[in-house]
Amino acid sequence: MTGSRRKRVQRLKKGIVLMGGFLLVLSVSLCAAMMFQTRNLNEKVEDLTAKVESLADEVQTQRETAQEMLAQMNRMQETVYEAQKESEAEMQPGETAKSPVEEQQEDGTAVHKVYLTFDDGPSSHTKEILDILDRYDVKATFFVVGKEGDWAEEALVDIVSRGHTLGMHSYTHKYRELYQSVEAFAEDFVKLRSYLEDVTGVTSSVYRFPGGSSNTVSDLDMEEFADYLDSWDVRFFDWNVSSGDGGRQLLTVDQLVENSLEGIEERETSVILLHDAAGKTTTVEALPQIIESILAMDDTVILPITDDTQPVQHIQRKN
Repeated sequence: MTGSRRKRVQRLKKGIVLMGGFLLVLSVSLCAAMMFQTRNLNEKVEDLTAKVESLADEVQTQRETAQEMLAQMNRMQETVYEAQKESEAEMQPGETAKSPVEEQQEDGTAVHKVYLTFDDGPSSHTKEILDILDRYDVKATFFVVGKEGDWAEEALVDIVSRGHTLGMHSYTHKYRELYQSVEAFAEDFVKLRSYLEDVTGVTSSVYRFPGGSSNTVSDLDMEEFADYLDSWDVRFFDWNVSSGDGGRQLLTVDQLVENSLEGIEERETSVILLHDAAGKTTTVEALPQIIESILAMDDTVILPITDDTQPVQHIQRKN
């Protein structure tokens, strides 16, 4: 073997030894890294296991609490049921049990009567408004206009079937046409009343003038239109509390709630003006807060307008 060849062989052997050493070091390093990762994963698994066990304990505690609350509710319902049976047993034949609202009205404890009224419906918000009223077991009054179509008829029937008062707010809601003469007003009135009778079977006996009886649009004395309603044995209702949602500006929920509650605890009767219209999104959002705030007031009930309701009217009648 020549000297040059011997040197190449020695370099090759040396390279092989170095490569083997490198691979050995790399293998050891990888093993160490894997052991470190495995240890971290084990610690995380142990930590997660401890958290899961803690959550399981908390869930069990909450479940036991919920079961206890359910048991308490069942005991309360049984107590109420027994009291109701005793009360019914004491009633005279033919006598029916009265709701808390009816009892407050009858014994005079409801000092403040509040009427939620919605103008301009039905709309895309009507069902949502009705659902909110149902949630709080509250009845309201809807002064509707002449909107036709399947969706509108379904909404009108829904208003009636859920026990709310159906009022009239003109068929066209066009001030200039409506108030140009008693004849024009009469034509509009008959058209709306007949339409509501055909759709719902209800003959409405309450009316709200577009713009109220104190509107500044009509050139005729509003008493002429009021007299016409009298001839049909129909009463008109204005309002003494305005939510402020009738303008073009969309008020915030807080503004609507504040406006709707103003002075309720200071007067015997409060008729609140609200609107059931497509653009009045914040009115729908504010309604639960309005209802909850009123129901939380002492000696206060929310009622629908009926034949026994004392009207709030802006104009002073001459007779």
